[in-house]
Order: sequence, then C-alpha cells, then structure tokens
Amino acid sequence: MSIWENLGLVYALLGAAIAVLMAGAGSAIGVGIAGQAASGVVTEDPSKFAKVLIMQLLPGTQGLYGLLVGFITLSKIGLLGGGAVDMTPATGLMILAACLPIGIVGLISGKYQGMTSAAAIGIVAKKPDQFGKAMLFPAMVETYAILALLISFLAVNAIQV
Repeated sequence: MSIWENLGLVYALLGAAIAVLMAGAGSAIGVGIAGQAASGVVTEDPSKFAKVLIMQLLPGTQGLYGLLVGFITLSKIGLLGGGAVDMTPATGLMILAACLPIGIVGLISGKYQGMTSAAAIGIVAKKPDQFGKAMLFPAMVETYAILALLISFLAVNAIQV
C-alpha cells in the first residue's frame, strides 16, 4: 500500500504532529525563559522557590493543550483503540487545518508567556506579597492558548471521518 492511498491519513497525522510539536516547543521555550529568571531569584532567596516555580510552570500548559489535541486527533482517525479509518485527502487536510490553531498559538503564546512569567518572577523577587497580582500578567497570555485549544478541539470533533 503506497503513501498516496493513505494521503488523507498522512495529512491528519501531520496535523496531530504539528499540534504536539509546536505547542510543546512553545512550552519548552517559555518554561526555559521563566526558569532562568526563577533560578536567579532562588539563588538570592531560596524561600521564594515555591512561588517562582509556579510562575515557571505556567508556560507549560500550551504543551499539554497540544498533546490533548494530538490525542483527540489520533482517536478521531482510529489510531488509538482501533484501526485507522479510510479518509479522503480533503478530510485529512481539514483535520490538519483544525490542528493548526493550537500548534501556532501554542508556540507563540508559550514563548511570550515565558517572557511574561520571567517579568512576574521579577516582581515576586522584590515584592513577594504581590504574588497574586504578578500571576495575572502571564495568565492573560494563557487566555489565548485556551481559545486556540477550544477552536482546535471543536474543529477536530466537528469533522466527519
């Protein structure tokens, strides 16, 4: 069986891979950026470890969102819990397109949430009592990752295979 006979499935798998890889890369970048800032704070004051760790973990959610869309996509096309379904290239392309929002937004928002988390870590370093307010800044970036997750989730589930 050639790749051309399964082109729809190839496109759908590419969509799942993009969702997982791009959102995961965004999280890795963001967690790395925030981790650099957190390490500096903990070096100066180890008692702030828990607060800065929470800030560092915030950009990690984009990777989880991409993973969720990847699992949903694999389940939808029958690769989890059964045999792969036959699908047209057009259906595969629709699934790929449905996975793009969380992949692209996850990459971008993960990076920028990491940068915002690093700035918020700076707030906690100087004024630990402002932790709650500092959390709001990276949480605002999270909003757009959640919106991308929602649209990818709804789009993947709406496609008839």
